[in-house]
Amino acid sequence: MNILLLGSGGREHAFAWKIVQSPKCSQLYVAPGNAGTAGIAKNIKLSITDFEGIKTFILDHSINLVVVGPEEPLVKGIVDFLLNEKETSFIPVVGPSQLGATLEGSKDFSKRFMQRNNVPTAAYETFTANEIEEGLAYLETQKLPIVLKADGLAAGKGVLICQTLKEAKDSFKEMLLEHKFGEASAKVVVEEFLYGIELSVFVATDGKNYKILPEAKDYKRIGEGDTGLNTGGMGAVSPVIFADKAYMKKVEDLVVKPTVEGLAKENIPYKGFLFIGLMNNNGQPYVIEYNVRMGDPETEAVLPRITSDFVDLLVGIGTGTLESYNIEISPEYATTVVMVSGGYPESYQKGFPIDLPSSPESTIVFHAGTSTNEKGELINQGGRVLACTGMGKTLESALKNAFSAVEKIHWEKSYYRKDIGQDILKLMK
Repeated sequence: MNILLLGSGGREHAFAWKIVQSPKCSQLYVAPGNAGTAGIAKNIKLSITDFEGIKTFILDHSINLVVVGPEEPLVKGIVDFLLNEKETSFIPVVGPSQLGATLEGSKDFSKRFMQRNNVPTAAYETFTANEIEEGLAYLETQKLPIVLKADGLAAGKGVLICQTLKEAKDSFKEMLLEHKFGEASAKVVVEEFLYGIELSVFVATDGKNYKILPEAKDYKRIGEGDTGLNTGGMGAVSPVIFADKAYMKKVEDLVVKPTVEGLAKENIPYKGFLFIGLMNNNGQPYVIEYNVRMGDPETEAVLPRITSDFVDLLVGIGTGTLESYNIEISPEYATTVVMVSGGYPESYQKGFPIDLPSSPESTIVFHAGTSTNEKGELINQGGRVLACTGMGKTLESALKNAFSAVEKIHWEKSYYRKDIGQDILKLMK
């Protein structure tokens, strides 16, 4: 098969790494890709939102399967575009329809969907700029801390957890009146704060059938001890100790089944991955959010644990034949530590050469924000630059392998969290 993968992050390098292992893949193209995908596939200079350009490339290169990595082209309707064009309508695409992608594109839409389908989630209300006074009055009725969420896409940074009523009111006004997150905060969801431990659950679905992939726990804050600003993700661990068979059965029965059945019942076309962000609250799962693609950096910890053919999984999703796919998962631990540019998630400098020695078998280095300069040197080109995944029979050994790789990699002003996985280790003792 000739396969086209859209995206350029760590998630897409992990996808590419897994896809090229399959004998079913004859040629993988990645648009636009990064320095890591360039080493295992063919990078194509194409924007992920250039739908006409993508269509032309598909036809010119006899593409048999399209895999959409990030959320932006999904929310903008890439799947509908390709399926509605006569020349590409028969080519399987892995990714939900534009309506399905609204589960991530609008927090308000997803919360309403959860309510209609009895999916457990935190209590909430949504407000616009015309409802400032009502929103401020509602804030006064809430227990602290108060969660504020930008309704639209904000690159994983549109969620604020406010510790005081003043902070909540000030942030609420900033989001709606001063456009703190641009168009994303044209609506703001005010949500009840849930206590517990977060868990990321990943589901592959063809709209009727589903397969639950390995779960993971990610680390969103920039600072150690989960302090500081939210980021796109600083690390991940899989499997997660508290997500035992009994808990995952609850997740499947209370969350996964009603979600997939709800999509079908509401005629929302969905052939793709669904990331379910959960809070484990005293043993009960509550949905914090849906994302309509695999998470990053969780993908870099989840995919290495899938031992069955990944292309077969993708084809099953795209062609509606997922029921016959037998997913096989390694019992090994995978832990991912993300290395970022100094200053991220705020302003940071690009273009520093990266010293990246070869890594041992027990470690995989996935590229995210990397490129090459005119001298052919590897350089940092984004906020999150590399994701180092260590494998091991125990969590300790997997973490040791990940950090040993991280410690050998250098570029000016790089940063990483040294406490990834430490909270899980404490739970295990």
